[in-house]
Amino acid sequence: MPATESHPPEARLVGGHTVRIVFLRHPQARFYRLTLQRDGVFRCTIPRRGSRPEAEDFVSKHHPWMIARLQARATRPGTPLEWRLGTPVWFRGEPLEITHAADGPFLQLGSLRIPQPRPDETNLRPRVEASLRALARLELPPRTRELASTHRLTVKAVHVRNQRSRWGSCSGRKTISLNWRLIQLPPEISDYIILHELAHLTFLNHSERFWAEVARLCPDYPAAEHWLKTHGERLL
Repeated sequence: MPATESHPPEARLVGGHTVRIVFLRHPQARFYRLTLQRDGVFRCTIPRRGSRPEAEDFVSKHHPWMIARLQARATRPGTPLEWRLGTPVWFRGEPLEITHAADGPFLQLGSLRIPQPRPDETNLRPRVEASLRALARLELPPRTRELASTHRLTVKAVHVRNQRSRWGSCSGRKTISLNWRLIQLPPEISDYIILHELAHLTFLNHSERFWAEVARLCPDYPAAEHWLKTHGERLL
């Protein structure tokens, strides 16, 4: 069941910074969660038994984290909204430039072939993202099933979606949803995210037992978590 928005984003002052925040109630959420979305809006998820006053208190306790996230976003190189020839785009863990293919009427991003744009098409981002999403739909579900089989786990369905604030999710019905942007990550980081969601097949929480299961499935997971904290925000 999707999250429901309690009211539109509101502006407030946090440590001298004007921020926008929206509160959303999610019937399946078990914990309060605060994230910074790509559009610069903070989102506070209210769990099924939570309340707005408790959510406000949760946000207040995370003011230092919010300021740190805003400062990090302000100092990191921005990703251009429009992609053109020569724009670096992350693909399999590397920022590669969009180029013309040398052997045909295509665009090229590493090994990825992209249909040639129309003459009047200046922003290549929709076309390149469509090709990346198509590749993700082709590769991520079988990779998920392969990893599940290796660890003797059962997945009922795998979906590839355009999630805006998370890399993946797992439902109580053993359905895993993955962000198509995993195709932009290094393969070992993409695998970690898949294994993280596979661990949720056993523990639908982030308890100590859950993290023990993650460590069993992916012993080097702290390195993957560090990579995501260092580079993930520029992609998600």
